[in-house]
Amino acid sequence: MVKTLTTSLLALAIAANAAASAKINEKPDTTDWMPEGSFTSGVEGPVVGQDGSLYAVNYSEQGTIGRVTGKETGEVWLKLPEGSIGNSLRFHQGFLYVADYTGHNVLKIDPATKEIQHRFHNPQMHQPNDISIASNGTIYASDPDWANNSGQLWRISPDGEFTLLEKDMGTTNGIELSPDGKKLYLNESVQRRVWVYDVLENGDIANKQLLIAFDDFGLDGMQTDKLGNLYITRYGAGTLLKVSPAGGILATIRLKGQHPTNIALSADGSTGYVTMQKRGAIEHFSIPR
Repeated sequence: MVKTLTTSLLALAIAANAAASAKINEKPDTTDWMPEGSFTSGVEGPVVGQDGSLYAVNYSEQGTIGRVTGKETGEVWLKLPEGSIGNSLRFHQGFLYVADYTGHNVLKIDPATKEIQHRFHNPQMHQPNDISIASNGTIYASDPDWANNSGQLWRISPDGEFTLLEKDMGTTNGIELSPDGKKLYLNESVQRRVWVYDVLENGDIANKQLLIAFDDFGLDGMQTDKLGNLYITRYGAGTLLKVSPAGGILATIRLKGQHPTNIALSADGSTGYVTMQKRGAIEHFSIPR
């Protein structure tokens, strides 16, 4: 029995080493857009602005928003107020919205003046993590409680009214709307599930269904392309998945690092940018038309 167990463990170890070696030998599909260490390990929330620049949080130091105007060309664009640290960024109608997870805020910033126009504040939120914004200005925010592997989902009206749409979920993280605004996607990092809801005309959600689930590694930020395909970062796996609206895996993009936190697509959909936590870098890839 001991001999059999030892043999089995040895076989498992050999298989694991072989899998690890295969991963190392795989050529990544990405290159560095911003070098390792240019951002902190809190790099997150990439979004392409109307000026064509890429914005992401925690450039050089925590509590900042960085602007990347070209390959290896970045700067601190804005320092958030003391005690605030951003996680997710979204542009809507010319304003930049920031999920400030330490301040329990979603901040609305005028890029022209860099002044905060409004603080959507709710102390009942664990931490606003990722956000997605409907065409009418309604904000949907994931709200994970990492310590308890649980989470919530909030809706914030344009005038700042908070509605708790779901509680007692898994660790809610990546969130995204379909291009037509009729579907809302939300993932649970620790539980490795992606849910899809119908979005009703009044902003409520209904008909919750499991889109896709995984047996290993975590999930983080997501974004849809113009055709409605969903790009999902696989934290720890070193991959980014392109998933159809029906839940089928269309492509796997191999990354240089193992810990992607979020994904942004360029306005024309030809380029993708992935923020990499432990590398403090942003990786770049081209999307075939």
